Amino acid sequence: MIIAAKRTHQISEYFFSEKMKEIHNLEKDGVKIINLGIGNPDLLPPYGVVHKMKKASELKHANTYQSYIGIEALRNAISNWYKKIYQIDLDPKNEILPLIGSKEGIMHISMSYLDKGDEVLIPDPGYPTYSSISKLLEAKIIYYDLYENENWIPRLDNLSRTNAKIMWINYPHMPTGATISFEELEKIVFFAKKNRVLLVHDNPYSFILNQKRPLSIFNVKGAKDIALELNSLSKSYNMSGWRVGMIIGKKEFIQNILKIKSQMDSGMYYPIQIGAIEAMNHDSKWFEKLNIEYLKRKKIIWEICDYLNLKYAIKSSGIFVWAKITDADKNDRIWAEKFLKTYHIFVTPGRVFGHNGKGYVRFSMCCPIKILEQAKNRIFS
Repeated sequence: MIIAAKRTHQISEYFFSEKMKEIHNLEKDGVKIINLGIGNPDLLPPYGVVHKMKKASELKHANTYQSYIGIEALRNAISNWYKKIYQIDLDPKNEILPLIGSKEGIMHISMSYLDKGDEVLIPDPGYPTYSSISKLLEAKIIYYDLYENENWIPRLDNLSRTNAKIMWINYPHMPTGATISFEELEKIVFFAKKNRVLLVHDNPYSFILNQKRPLSIFNVKGAKDIALELNSLSKSYNMSGWRVGMIIGKKEFIQNILKIKSQMDSGMYYPIQIGAIEAMNHDSKWFEKLNIEYLKRKKIIWEICDYLNLKYAIKSSGIFVWAKITDADKNDRIWAEKFLKTYHIFVTPGRVFGHNGKGYVRFSMCCPIKILEQAKNRIFS
């Protein structure tokens, strides 16, 4: 008998992986499920992106192994993009590492800086992958609480004494959509400096319905000394399946992470890099158009929430609506299962994102208006 590694017992299959199998089985039985649970953009990338990728695929060298650090043109494009969007100056040679999606960056960073038993600070609620990868590496997870009445911002006074190696933050926040002010971000950077913690800002939602100025962790003076930032084109340019992300940070951090990354892949497909460059060359009109569409979708989900007596924040950012259950029975898992059974609509129970997510559900806006109207009609009829 071949026994799986002990580390596999520390985690379970990703929630959405399991749920999609369940939905697939229901649809095989003839049940049409509307999926409002997953943040998988259904819209197309900017005009010209696919054309540039196709054209690049015809080049002789397109199908060869690519550089572990991405082509120079891609790193230059990321540098220019950060300057244009965040007003940050980056050295494209030493401070940028392209990724095959930012999710892999969570693994690379964790493997580069966490040893068995090291403490890692993870938000609750927060992205489940921070926890699962930390468990795989046998790190000690210290959850820090985020609460709705504090706009989902960490209480740093509760963390004043920490031996943590890494602290994960994520603003605009997933799953709640909460944004952070420059002053609040500055306090977190100061905390990380004081406690010698590697601060990692996971930043893929800067541009989606964000009513504040998009912020990078590096807008805070001195952040490069102790911080890394993950970013992605998945949500910003509807390129989730392309798997294009990046780590931003000082040379020392990037070199350590590259030691891990270079053992795990052989570079990003050349035409995808060319398509990514084209996407980042678009100006702010792209985001204006994108946000008009998402606001229309969001308003339909708000109507659904109002009908169901769910409480939500109007000023939230990102591609989700995070809603609080106000019924007497606030068990979000039971609520979501009943919702699926009654209306054949899948939404995500908040407990997937941590203890403080209990009593909430998350709706995705990654669904055409026509389908959202169908969902509303199922519920209202």
